Amino acid sequence: MRGQVSNWPQWRGPASGGISTELGLPSEWSDTKNIRWKAAIPGRGHSSPIVWNDRIFLTSSIEGPVVPGAEAVRHIHKGQEYLHPDSVGADHSYTMKLFCLDVGTGRVLWEKTVYEGRVYDNRHRKNTYASATPATDGKYVYVSFEAEGLYCYDFNGKLVWKTSLGRIAKGGMGPGTSPVLYENLVILQCDQEYGEGSFIAAVDKKTGKEVWRVQRIHRRSWATPLLVRTPKRTELIASGAESVISYDPATGKELWRAPGVVSNPIPSPVAGNDVVFVSAGSQAKCALAIRLGGAGDLTNTANIIWRYDKGTAYVPSPILYGDYLYLLTDAGALTCLEAISGKVIYQARLPIAAKFTASPVAFDGRILIVSEDGDSFLMRAGPVPDVLNANSLNEPVYASPAISAGKIFLRGESSLYCIANGPAK
Repeated sequence: MRGQVSNWPQWRGPASGGISTELGLPSEWSDTKNIRWKAAIPGRGHSSPIVWNDRIFLTSSIEGPVVPGAEAVRHIHKGQEYLHPDSVGADHSYTMKLFCLDVGTGRVLWEKTVYEGRVYDNRHRKNTYASATPATDGKYVYVSFEAEGLYCYDFNGKLVWKTSLGRIAKGGMGPGTSPVLYENLVILQCDQEYGEGSFIAAVDKKTGKEVWRVQRIHRRSWATPLLVRTPKRTELIASGAESVISYDPATGKELWRAPGVVSNPIPSPVAGNDVVFVSAGSQAKCALAIRLGGAGDLTNTANIIWRYDKGTAYVPSPILYGDYLYLLTDAGALTCLEAISGKVIYQARLPIAAKFTASPVAFDGRILIVSEDGDSFLMRAGPVPDVLNANSLNEPVYASPAISAGKIFLRGESSLYCIANGPAK
């Protein structure tokens, strides 16, 4: 193994961009080749595994029996109650779990029941109640189940604190936004319903006590906010349909705002070279490039570098790798844009008709894209669409991959896979 080895401590890795600096990672695998180990994970979850040294942390939600009389909070818009046809789940009880596994063997070192009982809202039948990825600072693990609470555990599985930021409802579609760590804070973006009660808040990492909270008018979203460190300052970028806002992560003070992504944002922002890229595609298609470091309202200013109104995803986040921004749709259409200009470099389709929920990751000049069927495509990064390898696990995959210590970790529907060069152990 060559290159810099790094932990994968949060949603989409070290800088939340889905990029690993490691080299020598495997390029071929199947359910019988280059699988170092496979661990069964009970329940369901779309959260990604996170990795710190020799530990993997992963959440899961186990559905229990029907609870007589249990139902989701009612959703009201413009005076009318509504229920999405795919909204299910709140009539059951649930057990929310946190697992700690050994990186080398896949052995479960410990598992903890984080929450047990009824849930506040429904979820989309495709979604799970364990769709937010945990975060770690190397000492503690921070786990969000949104309306069912925010929790802190140490590496031995001891509960340090638990807290609630309040009831969070997202139209009966379920959770998805992951916690973000900044210095002594755990930050959560909690956009809900049609903007009523939306907020972004930070709690103290050591105690769980709320440090700041800022109200928002943004309708429900599932995007995870992005911390971007520039030479001038650190900015916390929160995507939104109505507007994109940059906050001071230490205080919650608004630094600037720009036009929003129009649709409910599920894709998370990415950034590089003092530019942040936001996108959404649940209804209207929209991708924006915004220069960081601004102040006030950036509408119609030079800080809005470009806008592109095609090719954006409903669920998968984009990836910025080198000079190019890659947009992947849920149907497998891939658009490569020149990041600095927004110029379309190519539009292509992956070779197999499939659906995509997992967000891409990149390493060693390649981009890894995984379908819901468990088929993985390794693309050569750059201005020409070139599929280098296609691999399959024969198990559905909805969670985004993690990379650490020469290994790729893929969460399937019921198993966690460790993919590494060489024989199984």
